[in-house]
Amino acid sequence: MTPERFVALYWLAAGLAVGWLLYLLDAVLTPFLAAGILAYICQPLVNRLCQWKFMSRSAATLLVMLSLLGVGVALLLILLPLLRYESNMLLTKLPELLDIVRQRLLPLLEQHLGLVLQWDVASFKELLSEHWQQAGDLSGWLVGSGSALVALLLNLLLIPLVMFYLLRDWPQMLARIDVILPRRWHAKTTAIAGEVDAVLAEFLRGQVSVMLLMSVFYAAALMLTGMQFALPIGIVSGMLVFVPYLGAAIGLVLATLVALTQFDSFAGVLLVWGIFAAGQLLEGMVVTPRLVGDRIGLHPLGVIFALMAFGQLFGFFGVLLALPISAMLLVGLRHLEGWYLASPFYRN
Repeated sequence: MTPERFVALYWLAAGLAVGWLLYLLDAVLTPFLAAGILAYICQPLVNRLCQWKFMSRSAATLLVMLSLLGVGVALLLILLPLLRYESNMLLTKLPELLDIVRQRLLPLLEQHLGLVLQWDVASFKELLSEHWQQAGDLSGWLVGSGSALVALLLNLLLIPLVMFYLLRDWPQMLARIDVILPRRWHAKTTAIAGEVDAVLAEFLRGQVSVMLLMSVFYAAALMLTGMQFALPIGIVSGMLVFVPYLGAAIGLVLATLVALTQFDSFAGVLLVWGIFAAGQLLEGMVVTPRLVGDRIGLHPLGVIFALMAFGQLFGFFGVLLALPISAMLLVGLRHLEGWYLASPFYRN
């Protein structure tokens, strides 16, 4: 066996061993992965703050993390009073809503779909008590699974700790990786890493643009219906679009609750549902392909295919990471295309 082939087999075996180890430790690595993603997003801001002579890297890291925490607290301060007010309003208006369902919705179901449903207050109370019993059983199961709750809390506490050390020591870690790279691969690896970093930066800028645009769309569209709390619901729905379906789901639930307590007819609820359906189509088919796909050099059809393919293969997290992973793969494909065009196989 030639030395070159032996080295190639060695690196292949090492890569497979590392991949298998990562697979075995996936539950442990989850907080580290989350902290790494957050650290990568925040490290340009830390670098910019460190340019101030009076700001150390530790202080800049703490400032950025506190600002991130402040954004999260601000979202909670918007959501919690809204949820409290709407839950009280919903409980007050619940008898009227049940009466609307019994007098208007059930006849429509029977007329158009042939569904005959018996509805009375007693059966509803019985159904509600059964669900409360199930909720009590679930809470008992959660209390009994104390170790799972402790593990979840430890993971949540571990994320900011890991993120702090990653942000603080980011330059040293990059320098250490740079030193151990094989010299013959150093220039190419550094060039590819720089391109990947630039593409991911464009992806983040595009994602921020999507968040702002969708916040404006949802807030403006809900305001046109005359709905209360249209501005905070629109902001929350738009700001959370970076997590697929989460922003639309939370916004839809909040807007539906407001519509049920505010509008006299079910047409107002249908109008709200139509706004969120249009928002999902606008975001998935137009806004994200244009603002994100164009920035990372991915065709709009490629964006749609990547979201569907990664969602099919890896579920929710596949959709969440589809575009950044596609951007990295795109950089690799460009270099592979250059290698292919320069190869004897293509020239001859």
